[in-house]
Amino acid sequence: MWSERLRWDYRSSANLLLDYLDSHVLPGYVAVEKDKLCGYIFCVYEGSKGVIGDVFCAPGLCEDTHRVEARLIDHLLELLQFSPGIDRIETQLLLHPHGVHAPVFEQAGFEVYPRLFMELEFAIGGHREPASGAGDTLPGELVLRPWRDADFAAAGKLIAAAYQGHLDSRINDQYQSVAGSLRFLHNIVRFPGCGIFDADASLVLAYRDRRNDTDLAGMVLCSRVGEGTGHITQICVGPAWRRRGLGALLLQACTRLLIDNRYRALTLTVTEENTPAVELYASLGFHVRHSFDAMVWRRPARQR
Repeated sequence: MWSERLRWDYRSSANLLLDYLDSHVLPGYVAVEKDKLCGYIFCVYEGSKGVIGDVFCAPGLCEDTHRVEARLIDHLLELLQFSPGIDRIETQLLLHPHGVHAPVFEQAGFEVYPRLFMELEFAIGGHREPASGAGDTLPGELVLRPWRDADFAAAGKLIAAAYQGHLDSRINDQYQSVAGSLRFLHNIVRFPGCGIFDADASLVLAYRDRRNDTDLAGMVLCSRVGEGTGHITQICVGPAWRRRGLGALLLQACTRLLIDNRYRALTLTVTEENTPAVELYASLGFHVRHSFDAMVWRRPARQR
């Protein structure tokens, strides 16, 4: 289903989950119907936050997949909301269509944010250039170059600055600080949960006259999530460089690299309410393949 709906090869993610299971650090529940395992839900703890990774019930193995998934969600929410020290719960149910499980989360006090899964298909057997956008000219102060491991610290600062006060920082609280942004980077670069990081297709906008690159003006990070499919795990531009076409420039440059490396498609996710970003991606040829929900719960201050 991950492959059919999202072009996503889930095997690397499944192997990571097995490692967590072997280490006994993956809380969750399974559903059993007529002596057959038919569904599961799991989460991970990150300090005072719980992150629900997925809920899934296999079609054909139970009579009502939505009912079983809703029951699993109820059990896990009860576990997390009554866990001492857990003040926040996040989840993005990427596989499940928008609205399918939103009522269960809303009844438990969650905020729900619709998100879009967008896709850009490349010409099969061809070398189609990405659609032209505003980002055709690179400012003289900047240089576009490949990602380096040494960019971690500067990238963490950039993400925290770019998402200050942004809607997405309400959905993912890692964006709210440099330390959290570094944890986010570590997860997408070092672990295969969001695909295999592709350093060759990941780019940064560095300052031309700064030797140590302690600051970055922008970046786009890409992972391989399936055979011939790339996924943008992060794209951001510093506040001082916005509205100058640099987001389009980064995506166009990344797309050309993927085409040169025989990729067939590029995907990304965006919050539906983030209208400027949605319009930018649409102008570059991306279309909506799927919509899903992100959910967030915060413990009331009086209960902490």
